[in-house]
Amino acid sequence: MALDQAWLRLAGLRRALRQPQRALDAVHQALALAPLDFMALALRASLLERLAPDEAGRAWHEALAQRPSGELPAPLAMAVAAGERWHAEWSAKREARLDAAIGALCNGENSDRDWRITRMRNNVLRRTKPFRSCPTHFHYPGLVEREFHPRARFPWLPEFERATPIIRAEMEALLASGRAELLPYLQYEDHEALAQWRDLNRNPDWSAIHLLRQGNRIDVNAAACPATMALLETVAQPRIPGASPNAMFSLLAPGTTIPPHVGVNNTRLLCHLPLVVPPGCWFRVGAETRPWREGEGFVFDDTIEHEAANPSDRLRVVLIFDLWHPDLDSVEQEAVARIIASDGAV
Repeated sequence: MALDQAWLRLAGLRRALRQPQRALDAVHQALALAPLDFMALALRASLLERLAPDEAGRAWHEALAQRPSGELPAPLAMAVAAGERWHAEWSAKREARLDAAIGALCNGENSDRDWRITRMRNNVLRRTKPFRSCPTHFHYPGLVEREFHPRARFPWLPEFERATPIIRAEMEALLASGRAELLPYLQYEDHEALAQWRDLNRNPDWSAIHLLRQGNRIDVNAAACPATMALLETVAQPRIPGASPNAMFSLLAPGTTIPPHVGVNNTRLLCHLPLVVPPGCWFRVGAETRPWREGEGFVFDDTIEHEAANPSDRLRVVLIFDLWHPDLDSVEQEAVARIIASDGAV
């Protein structure tokens, strides 16, 4: 028997003998050897309910974070359920205390400052956790890392939103014509180390009608969408040989899920303009999940873990295009373009 388990058995024996402080001392010996052991953490929390009630809530907070998956044995499940109730009461008091501390510092204007304060609060409460930009290939240091970037940084976005009916009509006419060049969104060799994509590789369930692809205009598609192409000309898209600009209609089939993944390069952001969105479709970036809403665009960082789903029985269509991260000045943009182009665009 491992030494930590021996201490844990001793703790259980001492608790049965109604020696809670000695039982807690033994639990602490077990945790010194195995700090994340769920059984030890849960026993410690239950003992603190009697010995130090003010500390029991945080103790259950730590224990429940290590709860194993799957069904627990009946006696343990009952103890954990009681602990969850204790933890819920402690969490509610903690949340009220944090909100009182923040007070009027958040003014409800949905500013960057409000977002940062609120996200810190939610991270402390473990409602969210930190997500970082983790591009697969090209990382530029010092850029703001944020799942969804503030609309105020993209003054052209309302113009795209107002044009949603025109853009959607061009897309629908192109699809109906039968002349669209429609390709699976993902196409790579089977031997590549991309197992997360296996079910969607060369799969038309996630397809794209490219207007601009890795810097090239796809004439058969672009010619049918003059208004969309004119709007794209108003946006500062990256111009990197073999890499960008990119713009496409992304088609997600009914019942299709896109697994969590990250993008290639953090110097660009992506814009989504939803065109056809059945009920229930959602999109998660980092700690924030949003429903797509037709005609409501947003800009996000695709190098932060993200995923999507269309649980409906209808097709979902979104216009997607790339743009420079707004923190980059013109010299930095040129440097990034040269580095990516010289290294072989991905």
